[in-house]
Amino acid sequence: MTRQDLATTLIHGDDIKNRVPDVAPPINVATTFRYDENDLVPWNEREDLEFMDRTPIYSRLGHPNATRLESIFSEILEGHAVIYSSGLAAFHAAMTHFNPKQLFIGQSYHGVHGIADILSRNYGLIQRSLDDIEEYAQKGDIVHIETPVNPFGTSYDLQSFADKAHSRGALLMVDSTFAPPPLQYAWNFGADIIMHSATKFFGGHSDLLSGVLVTKDEEVSKRLKDDRIYLGTNVANLESHLLLRSLRTFEMRILKQSQNVTKIVEHLVSNRDKYSKVLRQVFHSSLQDESFVKKQLIGGYTPVFSITLMNKEQCKQLPLKLKYFHHATSLGGVESLIEWRAMTDPYIDQTLIRFSIGCESADDLIADLDAAFIELEKLQ
Repeated sequence: MTRQDLATTLIHGDDIKNRVPDVAPPINVATTFRYDENDLVPWNEREDLEFMDRTPIYSRLGHPNATRLESIFSEILEGHAVIYSSGLAAFHAAMTHFNPKQLFIGQSYHGVHGIADILSRNYGLIQRSLDDIEEYAQKGDIVHIETPVNPFGTSYDLQSFADKAHSRGALLMVDSTFAPPPLQYAWNFGADIIMHSATKFFGGHSDLLSGVLVTKDEEVSKRLKDDRIYLGTNVANLESHLLLRSLRTFEMRILKQSQNVTKIVEHLVSNRDKYSKVLRQVFHSSLQDESFVKKQLIGGYTPVFSITLMNKEQCKQLPLKLKYFHHATSLGGVESLIEWRAMTDPYIDQTLIRFSIGCESADDLIADLDAAFIELEKLQ
């Protein structure tokens, strides 16, 4: 999809689902809908569930704004999209549908590891490292790659992992939350199914939860929607309205955030000597020199990066000295966030700080960071 197509689709991709003359889709709060008196067909006589896109029955099954979302996501993500109540709900749905005997996974969001641990505990799912693919992977197994990866913002070589997975009959699931289109198009590098936490950059305002799976196989998407009825993980009414609003400005936001982060990371690296008693390492895709990085991140770098400081006390102090960064978890919003990652991630380096860069002036953010680092430097 070209950038022009993306911009237009974000604003008009759900026009075909208009039910009322309102330019802004209305907030639908109903959980149940009257049956269509001209379409009284018993459930077991229905050939498919697509009738609910036209005549909703119950919001857990489907509702108007969720249907609109799936229309837009299917176009901008170039497949058949299924919307969920969160990113973790999307991952769980994929694991439920594909039901792999083995999951090959490396560094990724700690919540994904939590779901995998539950599946291992209850159903015997075998978890292996990404280094084990070529030796142990079998048909039907899942290789899960998050790239750029949480919390570092660095990138894995997708095509390399796709080749390894496919050579063994396994499927490649890509979590592209940190680099949604137009930054990265994971289909171009061998992905079999793609997931996003739509809470993050698609939502963009730190006020909703949602997730999405997208597949090239329409039959898979239909089965995912059928499963979703009983998993109870359809996106909520108000969340879907907020997400529709957010998608209209998504491209402008993500490109601004990507431009900002590149400038900020470059400043920190080039001024590392000024912060030598505080700043230990900087992690970001823009700092990688592997050729695959620019091929994958065709539209720009992820707005998330991480640093490590010299000790935990500095990690506690840095957020307190910043004016424009909220000390909070999550990412992707128009406001910049800083998080001492140990506050929520039990597996991470205790001196790691994650940044999510927003849409403020990059120069203002740089000045804010510079002043905070210099103040910390003086205290050492």
